[in-house]
Amino acid sequence: MTREPFVLFDVERTTVAGRPALTVRGELDLATAPQLGNAVDAQLAAVPRGFVLDLTHTVFMDSSGARELVRSARKASAAGVELHVLAPHRNGPVRLTIDLLELGAAVPIVESEASIGLAERDATP
Repeated sequence: MTREPFVLFDVERTTVAGRPALTVRGELDLATAPQLGNAVDAQLAAVPRGFVLDLTHTVFMDSSGARELVRSARKASAAGVELHVLAPHRNGPVRLTIDLLELGAAVPIVESEASIGLAERDATP
C-alpha cells in the first residue's frame, strides 16, 4: 500500500472536471488560509471563466479556512467567475465544518466532479 506523504499545507494548480483548479492539501486554518487567499487571487487575476477549489485532500479546516472560502466565493462572484468548491462527504473533518457553519448558503459546495458538470448544465438557459 502506497501512502501519500503528509503535507502540512499546499495549494497546487491542477485540473478538475476539465476546469482549472486549486487543489488544497493538508490543514486549512488560521496559519494557512492567507496562502489559499493568495492562490485564489492569482487564479482570479488570470480571469478564468470558472475554476474549482478542490478540498478532497484537505485534512482539517477551521473557521479561518471557512472564512477564506466565503471571501473567495464573493471575490469570484464579483469578478463574474463561476467557482465550485469540491468537498466530498467522505471527507468528514472538512464537511463537518462546512455543514456546522452552513457554508453551502454562501459558497457553491459540490460533492463530486460529476456535480460540477451538472451545475454547469443547470445554469445554462
